[in-house]
Amino acid sequence: MDRLLSMTCFARAVETGSLSAVARELGIGQPNVSRHLASLEAQLGMRLMHRSTRKLTLTPEGERYYAEVRPALDALGEAESNARGEDRPSGLLRVSCPVALARYKILPLVKPFLEQFPEIELDLQIGDRMVDLVEDGVDVAIRVGDLRDSSLRARRIGTARRICVASIDYLAAHGTPQTPLDLPRHNCVLFSLLATGQVWPFERAPIQVSGRFRVNSPEGVRAAVLDGLGIGLMPCWLFADEIAAGKIRVLMPDWPVPSLPIHALYPEKRLLPRRARVFMDLLAAAFAADPMLRDAP
Repeated sequence: MDRLLSMTCFARAVETGSLSAVARELGIGQPNVSRHLASLEAQLGMRLMHRSTRKLTLTPEGERYYAEVRPALDALGEAESNARGEDRPSGLLRVSCPVALARYKILPLVKPFLEQFPEIELDLQIGDRMVDLVEDGVDVAIRVGDLRDSSLRARRIGTARRICVASIDYLAAHGTPQTPLDLPRHNCVLFSLLATGQVWPFERAPIQVSGRFRVNSPEGVRAAVLDGLGIGLMPCWLFADEIAAGKIRVLMPDWPVPSLPIHALYPEKRLLPRRARVFMDLLAAAFAADPMLRDAP
C-alpha cells in the first residue's frame, strides 16, 4: 500500500481520535483507513494503537512513532511546496476565525488573497468556538483577546480597540453618562464571554455594570445597542458605519479601555506551511493599514 498515505492516516487518526473523521478528510472510506493502519503496523512489526468502537489509544511505540512522523510529513509538504517555486504557495489552507471579525474584516480580504495566490484553496471556518487546531486539522486560528494556550505559537497581527457606545435613542431616553461612575445607573448590554465578567475594565476606574440583557456574541451586543437596549463595550469596528452616520455615539472618550490583541495561532510542533505564512502576512498588512485594527496614536 501507499506508505506515505498510511503514515498520513496514522497521524491524522492520532490528531482527530477518529477513523471516520480521517476517512471523511482524505476521502478514502473508513475501511481503507483501517487497512492503511494495519499495513503500517505490519511493515513496522509493532502495534501503534489500540482501536475500539469508542476511542483510539496510542501504545508507547505509537507515541514515539507519531513524534517522528508528524515533523516528517510537515517537512515533506514543505519540500513539495518549495519544488513548485518560492513565490507559488499552494494547497489547502484551513483557517478558523471568530464570527464578527470574519464578517467585517476578514471576508473582504478573501477575494484579493485567492487572486494573488491562485494555487491555494481556502477553507475558512467561521465560529466563536475555541477549536483544537491539531484535532480539527486547522492550520491557523485567528483569536481576539489575551492568550491562554501555551501549546500554540502566536503572531500578533492586529489590535481590537474597544469603545463604550450607545444609540442616540437610548441616550435621549436615559441621559448620557459622563464618567464610568455613572454606568451603574444605566442598562448595559453584557457580553457574557467577557473575561472580566460584569466589570468593565476602564484604565482609570474599572466599574461593575449590570443590565437586563446579556449575550455570548459580539454581533448580539451590536444588535442590542442598535435597538436602543442599552450601552455596550465592544471593538470600535463593530460600529464604524453607525458612528459615522450619527446613529451611535462614542461615550466617555477620555476614559479609555485597554485594547485586545489579535493573534494568528498555529501548532507549536507543526511546520508552518508557506500558504499559512502568506495568509498571515496579508492579514497583518491589511490590519496595520486599518485604523480600526491598530493601536491609537
